[in-house]
Amino acid sequence: MWTILLACSPDDPAPTPEPLAQTLLERCFATRPSEANGPVPDYGPYDLQVPDHCAGTGTQQITTLDRVVFVGDSITTGTPPTPEPQYYRNVLVAQLEAFYGHPLETQDCSEWGARVDDLQRDDTQLADCLGTEGTDPRATLLVFTMGGNDGFAFAEDFAAGRPEPEIAQDVEAAVDLLDEAMDWVSDQRPRFPNGLFVVYGNVYEYSDATGDLSLCPTAGLLGFDVVVPSLRQAYVTMNEGWVRIATEHGFDVVFLLEHFCGHGFLAGDETNECFKGPDAEVWFDGTCIHPNPTGHQVVADLFTAVVTHGPMPDAIRPPAR
Repeated sequence: MWTILLACSPDDPAPTPEPLAQTLLERCFATRPSEANGPVPDYGPYDLQVPDHCAGTGTQQITTLDRVVFVGDSITTGTPPTPEPQYYRNVLVAQLEAFYGHPLETQDCSEWGARVDDLQRDDTQLADCLGTEGTDPRATLLVFTMGGNDGFAFAEDFAAGRPEPEIAQDVEAAVDLLDEAMDWVSDQRPRFPNGLFVVYGNVYEYSDATGDLSLCPTAGLLGFDVVVPSLRQAYVTMNEGWVRIATEHGFDVVFLLEHFCGHGFLAGDETNECFKGPDAEVWFDGTCIHPNPTGHQVVADLFTAVVTHGPMPDAIRPPAR
């Protein structure tokens, strides 16, 4: 290491060193890279624009909006026991209507159990909701969560002893499928002269970065009663891909993984690398993988902050370290 000595006269004040640049984890979340017990997503290569709300990226300026279209998985569809009015998509629409000052048209093509290939290949969620022909004058926002069901399929493969290189190839294939789907969405933009905007969540999980899927009280009944440390790399690969794709297409991504880590089934455990304070609540329900009402509200707040460039909601502020 080189040390540079600056010549100063006795009367000159000592030079103030430049502060070290913070990583996204250091600026926005409780987790520090040095405290992580395994790989963490590295978004550094993508030159992200992340406003102070830290809910996600801030690439798009959505100054007007007429319609919100939902595709994706059961997180977006919504699941009992959370009441339907508290599903994040319904809360999000209400919050956006309040922000834009008028009612918004909505359409939902999300489905329980959906995986990335259901956006465009095995199913046609995107084409069903966005259409394929004609000019659409409505300023349209496309919102989705996707990847959780792919992640649990990978967990099953790990638990069954499938070779890790083969699973890694499937993870990359899921990233490629999302890239292909977002290519298709980008190609539709000329049909939307008043804007086609896209905001989607990255992929969260409930084990608080441990890979211990048995932490959920009903995991055994649901077939998730396994510990899969290798699953962590799969989520890193998916989330780095999700962010890269959003950046390349000029879309925005919500940091669900980072905000929900510490609110899984180890919430309040100070030994966990995602520890967010002793009073941190669990944001997942008894199905293990879906948000509870508080979790749905948080997801809605995160999406609202990204769409409107609003302030950071109090519920997602990280504790001081």
